Amino acid sequence: MENIKVVIIMGSKSDLAVMEEAAKVLKDFGVLYEMKVLSAHRTPEETAQYAQGLKGRGVQAVICGAGMSAALSGVVAAHTTLPVIGVPLEASSLDGIDALLSTVMMPPGVPVGAVAIGIPGAKNAAYLALRIMGVTDKDIEGKLEDFRKEQARKILDIKL
Repeated sequence: MENIKVVIIMGSKSDLAVMEEAAKVLKDFGVLYEMKVLSAHRTPEETAQYAQGLKGRGVQAVICGAGMSAALSGVVAAHTTLPVIGVPLEASSLDGIDALLSTVMMPPGVPVGAVAIGIPGAKNAAYLALRIMGVTDKDIEGKLEDFRKEQARKILDIKL
């Protein structure tokens, strides 16, 4: 059986183009992940059941992408003690601001880590999940250190 470490959940299949960016980062780091479409509003029982079973499967972090009311990350966080990272998505005339506010305004005791709206947020959600796992996984920690050094090298190599 595969050893899935991160789960990426999105509220709609239309969110896939953005959430695939998180998957690309995890793949680059060699971290196995699973992607799933679940809705806080349209599949509430299935969402709760899925979230409740994650810890027993060895999952270490959850990334949730949703737009508008963006309740998905909060619902997942309500049903697990795993770290949940919310990615607000642009899905309404408010360009994701509604989703951002919904994601960050969690009641005390049900935390959701929130990142930027859209693709930058999806990428950073994956990097944040990696940092969380890197606390206990020295291989991931080493890959993150190498990544940081490569980022610095690219900047320092710029000649004007």
